[in-house]
Amino acid sequence: MRGVVGGRGRSYYLQWVLRTRTTTRTGTRSFSSADENGGDEVIQSSKVKIFDRNLKRKQRDRAAWLMRQKDSLVDTVADNLLDRLEDCKRTFPTALCLGGSLEAIRRLLRGRGAIEKLIMMDTSYDMVKLCKDAERNVADKNIETSFLVGDEEFLPIKESSLDLVISCLGLHWTNDLPGAMIQCRLALKPDGLFLAAILGGETLKELRIACTIAQMEREGGISPRLSPLAQVRDAGNLLTRAGFNLPGVDVDEYTVRYNSALELIEHLRAMGETNSLLQRNIMLKRETALATAAIYESMFASEDGTIPATFQVIYMTGWKEHHSQQKAKRRGSATISFKDIQTQFTGGSSG
Repeated sequence: MRGVVGGRGRSYYLQWVLRTRTTTRTGTRSFSSADENGGDEVIQSSKVKIFDRNLKRKQRDRAAWLMRQKDSLVDTVADNLLDRLEDCKRTFPTALCLGGSLEAIRRLLRGRGAIEKLIMMDTSYDMVKLCKDAERNVADKNIETSFLVGDEEFLPIKESSLDLVISCLGLHWTNDLPGAMIQCRLALKPDGLFLAAILGGETLKELRIACTIAQMEREGGISPRLSPLAQVRDAGNLLTRAGFNLPGVDVDEYTVRYNSALELIEHLRAMGETNSLLQRNIMLKRETALATAAIYESMFASEDGTIPATFQVIYMTGWKEHHSQQKAKRRGSATISFKDIQTQFTGGSSG
């Protein structure tokens, strides 16, 4: 059994039984027509390469086969993200859903945002096919849904054509996150909304600690096993840098309990959230893996034998510029000083 706790001022405790499963991409843009290792077409939008986008696509192909029908953690994050549509008085007739938890977003939409046309896009063909197959089971069938295989780093969408862009747990794998967000802004119509949820830097902090200690003990040094993630303090700057108005950022932390470290790894694989760093050590020694699991359990296990894993989720909201949006007054344009306000409320006393 495992559970999830956290979320927007509420507490969730969602449990599900572990089931056995059979394993069966603004600014400067650069293009590579073929991958030297496999001949697969690769499109990159940034010269800065941190993640192996081709490997991430393959990991999402695998996740499409491993993914359970309902994942409480993913569903909770998707539902919290979609809640923000209910806070908006306007409607969003044309929307784009980018990568990450596509299927959960579509299933949990339930008419929120009054979306009429929805484009679902992912780098993985298998993930797109999974969403297309699941379309027949969704409740709100009045949405015209189309499916597209594409990369977030090179958005194949016409400028000023969308009212809404949603990305749930996907953009943190892009090499140029500000560039990807700029492309999202360009695809939006004026007064269009950008909604995103990404994993933050505190995610899997327990696993990072256990893995670091195990590597130091068994190998005498450390190599990157977990991907770098954005910090909360950077999220607002990302929205501003991408040119969004009225930026909003808030954070939730969810604690998921697992029976073992192996179960945690299997869940990460099913989510498509395993390591895809370019400068990664491909080989993991068996003794290091076993030591990581043992250290994890000894340091963090609860009395019932389960181990916790923290998932920090950063929610970001931004609007494309429009003349109707409120704007800050020009510096120096104030007609009353704070000193006058203080005098008014204190009755002239200086204390």
